[in-house]
This record gives sequence, C-alpha cells and structure tokens, in this order.
Amino acid sequence: MGDLVLRSDDKGVATLTINRPDKLNALNVPVFEELEAHVADIEASQDSVGCVVVRGAGRCFSAGHDLGDIATGEKLPRPNYQPLVIERLANLPQPVISAVHSHCYTGALELALAGDIVLASENAKFADTHAKWSLTPVWGMSQRLPRRVGKTKAAEMMLTAQTYSGRQAETMGLANVCYANDSFYDDVAAFCNVMLENSWFSLRALKKLLRDTDGLDLSAGLAHEIYKSEGVGPDMQERIAGFGKK
Repeated sequence: MGDLVLRSDDKGVATLTINRPDKLNALNVPVFEELEAHVADIEASQDSVGCVVVRGAGRCFSAGHDLGDIATGEKLPRPNYQPLVIERLANLPQPVISAVHSHCYTGALELALAGDIVLASENAKFADTHAKWSLTPVWGMSQRLPRRVGKTKAAEMMLTAQTYSGRQAETMGLANVCYANDSFYDDVAAFCNVMLENSWFSLRALKKLLRDTDGLDLSAGLAHEIYKSEGVGPDMQERIAGFGKK
C-alpha cells in the first residue's frame, strides 16, 4: 500500500491515519483507494482487529474533499466511488472510532460520521460547508448527520455552514466525548482499550444489531432482537467462570 493512509496495529486496535498533512489531509481519489484497501484487509482480520480508529496526521483530521480535484475533474475507479468506500468503512464488523482534532469539514465530516463513535479534541472544528460552495452532499451527510444530532440541528449545521467546536459537538451529540488537546490520543487509546476488554464477539454482534434495527419501529426492533440477534459468544463460559473466581 502507499503512504496516503497509514495503518498501525496495537493491542487489537487498527489505526488508519490519513497522511496528507501538507494538504491538511484533503481527501482525493488516491486517499480513498488506499483507505478501501485497508478496509478490505480489516474485514478479513476479525480475530486480530477488535476496533478501528480513523484519524488525521499533522495539524488536523481533514479539511475535507480536495477542492482542487473537484475543480479539475476526478477520475473515479467506478461510479459513486467515495460514498461506497465510506459505506464499506461504516459497515466493518468491528466498531469504528473517528478521532477528530482540529479541522473536520464537509467531506471529512461525512467520513467521520462513518464512525460508530466520534471522539473529539477541544480544538476540533466541525462544519458542513456544502452550501458555501454551491454543492449538495453525495457522501452521506443528509442521512448520517440527522441520525446523529437530530433533524433540526442537522438543518442548522447544513443551512448555515457554521463551525462547531469539540465541546459544542459533544453537547449536541455529534461527538460522544470531547477530550483535552494535550492528552487527546492517549485518551482515545484508553477508550479503545476499555472497550476491547469486553468480548470482541459481543462488540461485533451489538454493532450489527444496532445497524440491522436502525429505522425499525419498536415492535419490529424488539422482534429482531429476540429472534435474529447473534446470540451467545464462544467466550461466554470462560468469562462467566472468570467472574465467579473473583
């Protein structure tokens, strides 16, 4: 693989780092090609990868879709390429964590919204600027953002193109947690380590259950949970026996 998206693995956490710091990690087609290759490998690595962290190198998470590429015309490997890669990332069996520091604008926000959980630094800057550039979203903003923050707050973000801080993102539910800048990546690592102390089987099963029941009414969702969930994991007996010995 190339050097536009770097992967590092540690204690079951696969970290994917967008690596165009000289361009504020602006998202172009080669970035998405490398991201897709990593996602494909992680899909087949459920025994060794318990969760995935997506972050940016250098000064920010990402300034968004590379406007230079838009202006000159992108050559896509196949139609609707970027949203399909984002969807593939979102649908990984493992939990996906978006770790956002500083800029996270428009296309970058659409990428971050693929995360099951968004962790923000205090200096994070979230914005949807489609309206500023006379664009409409095609990477998922109109669907994922309202599901994250509610329809009225999503409308505010999309129609005003305002920027929101990490603390504001935490308050509105866009970010699950906002951490101090100086300890941000240590806090992200600690969050992942606590999560991975739980059964990896359950982490995958719970993510699938949430995804499969999204949009169902209560009765249909309850029926799905009862009859179609993943059930008991292979490590259940060992975990219960270990608890009994404490």
